[in-house]
Parts: sequence; C-alpha cells; structure tokens
Amino acid sequence: MARLRDKYKDEIKSALVQEFDIKNPMRIPALEKVSISVGVGEEAKDSKILQNIQDTISLIAGQHAVVTKAKKSIAGFKLREDYPIGIKVTLRGENMYTFLDKLISITLPRVRDFRGVSRNGFDGRGNYSFGLDEQLVFPEVRFDDIIKTHGMNITVVTTTEDDKESFKLLELMGMPFAKARE
Repeated sequence: MARLRDKYKDEIKSALVQEFDIKNPMRIPALEKVSISVGVGEEAKDSKILQNIQDTISLIAGQHAVVTKAKKSIAGFKLREDYPIGIKVTLRGENMYTFLDKLISITLPRVRDFRGVSRNGFDGRGNYSFGLDEQLVFPEVRFDDIIKTHGMNITVVTTTEDDKESFKLLELMGMPFAKARE
C-alpha cells in the first residue's frame, strides 16, 4: 500500500549503504516517526476553533490528533495549568509513509511560489523540521470547513544521529529541498 515504504526497501536502503559504506544493517538510516503540531495561541479561548483545528489536523494526518495542555502556569503569558496550548499527532509505520508520500508528491507542489523546503531545518541529531503557513494546501481540506487558517510544524525523526545521512535519506525519498546557494 505505502509506495514510499516500498521505494525505501527496494532502492533507498542499498543506495545509503553504498554511499556511507555501512557494514551493519541496523545502522542504515530509516524513518522513525513524523510529528505534526499546531500552536493555538489565542484561539485556545474558543472551543469551536480549537475543535476545528483538531478535526483538520486529524483529517490531514489520517489519525486522531490530541490537544496538548500547559504543564504549569506562566503569568507573563496569561497561561494557566491544563489550559490548551496546541494540537499534535504522531505518525508511525504505514500512516507515516502514507502521509510523507502525500506531502512530497501532492501537497508541497501546491504551495504558492514554492522553491523547496529549507536545508537548514536539521537539528544536529538527524531530525528535520519545517513549517507550512496554511492547512489549505492539503487536498483533503475543504475551504468551506475552515473557520480560521493556521500553519503547522512538521518534524521528521530518523534513526540516524548524523544530519548528512538524514539529508540523503530524505532527498532519496523525494523531499524537495531548496537549491544550495553558490
């Protein structure tokens, strides 16, 4: 079912082994999970908008999204303990590959003036994060169902600790990185 998973098993694994001269098959870089999150900010006061964001993220991910709550009160941010501060969903296995395939082949090309995702989103430990400005670029989201547009953060967690290996893995999977500046 998952095209991207089959491509990883058939082509990408062997290409990574050759490029990085990996002897141990357990050291081959692989995807571990994909996390999608939205910080709700002021919208947390309106339960209708919060529910709409949660439904939208669940629709995009193909899996139920959960509301994250503040762990402690911070007066400077007018934040109380157990106050909703975001929506998140973590994808693994089949759902992860299906979402990434849809993101790479359908969603990112729909972004207006898209020149590729930034190469600077790596954290030094093999994980990659980037953001999208609005949820309307996903094909399953209908404009009429949206109360308020919002962005989202997407984090791809890999099994490798090296950014170069992680970059190559994502590049071989088809992630459209921006051209390197010369």
